[in-house]
Amino acid sequence: MRHIPLALLSLLPAAAWAHPNSDDHAHGTGFVDGLLHPLGGADHLAAMVAVGLWAALTGGRALWAYPLAFVAAMVLAGLAGVGQAPLPGMEQAILASVIVVGAAAALALRPPMAAALAALALFGAAHGYAHGVEGLAGAGYPAGFTLATLALHAVGLVIGLMAMHVQRPVITRGAAAITAIAGAWMALT
Repeated sequence: MRHIPLALLSLLPAAAWAHPNSDDHAHGTGFVDGLLHPLGGADHLAAMVAVGLWAALTGGRALWAYPLAFVAAMVLAGLAGVGQAPLPGMEQAILASVIVVGAAAALALRPPMAAALAALALFGAAHGYAHGVEGLAGAGYPAGFTLATLALHAVGLVIGLMAMHVQRPVITRGAAAITAIAGAWMALT
């Protein structure tokens, strides 16, 4: 799985699981709302844990660089998205993040660092921009969402590093494969 045709992404449903239409769901704007949001959306939960799993499997600088690239782009895009219109393909990019990052970890892919960081930043930006568009301009919600994202990356890192410590990378790769499969399932439902 070296190349994923971008045309296939257009077949994904328009709304990722954590981003229903604003008529269907209203977000709170406080810190606790932001903290809980990634835990309530399967797409966020899976993508963010997968970043940590992939970082653990890759090792070295990826242990801190992968999560940092995702979070930094997420925060910047979230700020840029406040008061803006949704971008075409934004929700598909969120679903793609689950599939691609999960598959990259499951297959233990080790692309050049710059390519991995660019992909993670793109996916982080999609997650962040989606929240900025929802009008979450207060500082509490983004702070909570950022902290929860870092915690979920850490969960993936801990699972991955523990599995690597007992020389069982298959555990980490299996967890990542489940993530990718869950992302594909979300895309098809």
